[in-house]
Amino acid sequence: MPQLSILYFAWVREIIGCDGEQVDRPAAGTTVRDLMAMLAARGGGYPEALGDPGRLRAALDQQFVGLDAVVGDAHELALFPPVTGG
Repeated sequence: MPQLSILYFAWVREIIGCDGEQVDRPAAGTTVRDLMAMLAARGGGYPEALGDPGRLRAALDQQFVGLDAVVGDAHELALFPPVTGG
């Protein structure tokens, strides 16, 4: 089955305890938000890190997307908190 690389950044990485993982590509029509909910259901640090999707931003294949974007045939999903400047 085709794989999807998921990359975690900043406090998301710290809470989950890894910087990334490989998962089976989700079913057709699955959105980023749906995938985050599936991951959050795993337990451990996932619910704390991913349970409130509005706190996060996403990129599919290095292109910023909304959480309602369909994962589709993407090879990589990055999840990270909003970037702040200063």
